[in-house]
Amino acid sequence: MSAKGFRNLLQYISTLDKPRQERIYYEIQRKIFPSTASIRVIDELRDKRFSKGFNCPHCKSNGVVRFGKYNGRQRYKCKDCGKTFSDLTNSPLQGTHYPERWLKFIDCMLKGMSLRESSKIVGVHHVTLFYWRHKVLSALEQMQIEQFEGILEVDETYFLYSEKGKRGISDRKSRKRGGVSQFRGISKEQVCVIVGRDRNKNTISKVACMGRIEKSQVEKSLGSHIAGDTILCTDGWRGYKTYAKEKGLEHYRINTKKTGYVIKGLYHIQNVNNYHGRLKQWIDRFKGVATKYLNHYLAWFQFLETIQFEATTGNLKDMLIFACLFPVEETYESLRLSKFDVA
Repeated sequence: MSAKGFRNLLQYISTLDKPRQERIYYEIQRKIFPSTASIRVIDELRDKRFSKGFNCPHCKSNGVVRFGKYNGRQRYKCKDCGKTFSDLTNSPLQGTHYPERWLKFIDCMLKGMSLRESSKIVGVHHVTLFYWRHKVLSALEQMQIEQFEGILEVDETYFLYSEKGKRGISDRKSRKRGGVSQFRGISKEQVCVIVGRDRNKNTISKVACMGRIEKSQVEKSLGSHIAGDTILCTDGWRGYKTYAKEKGLEHYRINTKKTGYVIKGLYHIQNVNNYHGRLKQWIDRFKGVATKYLNHYLAWFQFLETIQFEATTGNLKDMLIFACLFPVEETYESLRLSKFDVA
């Protein structure tokens, strides 16, 4: 290309809108200047994943030896069970053909890009990226706090039950863009998500049941994380009162008609209700999510809250490493065939 032609090219690019300029940037970066950042992260992952010595992901034995290389990556063999594994076995990156592109995909996730937008940047089909997303989220879902501290606010919010993406819904007509429930108020068409959040912003959010929540589901979802000296703040639902009494917890019930929104200037549920509002506003961008994946999206939002939605290089690396530190045995097939289930 001549110097004049190159100048014309630069001038033409400057006239394009921002999305097209970004696409050109990422295409040049991917094809001409491929980044090695993901490879460095994978090397760092090995150090963190096996910080206490090599152990077999299949039988947890420490009798592990090096066993050659496969596709340029170190392979190991367990002397007890005889199985082989690599640094990425039982992680979201297991079996991937493009480990060097994962960091770029995590960047797209943190920036809130759609799968089709991400596909143009990463260079991987959007259907494949859908499964990449849920393999990462199935790992993040396993990240849990140990215990709540001090004042704990607990409240539930509801999402309409959805079978988005499923073919052949037999028991009802499919809804368009989420739709509305055929029943008024809280019904068995509503999925109950319980959220516990203390004043240090330690948070647990998970699907609890279908329809109105019961006392036993509060214990199952949050009980193991509540200490005896925790101060519980809830709305006026009587199940919380019974639960707090059985657990011996100091309890403040917020009934706006009787107590107002705040008791003694300190006890309220405004933090958890604000969290509900931010969660629903964020999840609206997906135009409805399949209920069987709802816990994944709750974990995703919770992680974004902890990093304040900042797509920094450190946060990209942390998200990928954290996801790989938890065992993930999900495959494309198991994710596709999975079903919604609450015990």
